[in-house]
Amino acid sequence: MMNSFKEAIEALPAKISVIRKIEVGLNMNPGETWNIALYSEFDNLDDVKFYATHPEHVAAGKILAETKESRACVDYEF
Repeated sequence: MMNSFKEAIEALPAKISVIRKIEVGLNMNPGETWNIALYSEFDNLDDVKFYATHPEHVAAGKILAETKESRACVDYEF
C-alpha cells in the first residue's frame, strides 16, 4: 500500500502542472511513529491550494485513507 501511494504521488507532476518538486520517503526504521514523508514545492500558496484539491491528488490520498491513523502537515514559505 505504501509503495502504491508513493508511485501515485510521484506520478502527479505529469498531471498537475503547479508541482515544482515532489518527493516521497518511506520510513526504513520500524520503531518510529511515522511511515511516510512527503516533501513538495510550489511557486505560491494558491498553487498549494490548487494541488490540495486537485482530483488526482485526492485520489492518491484515498490509497492511504483506510489505514491512516494520523497525519501531520507543515506548509511554509521560503
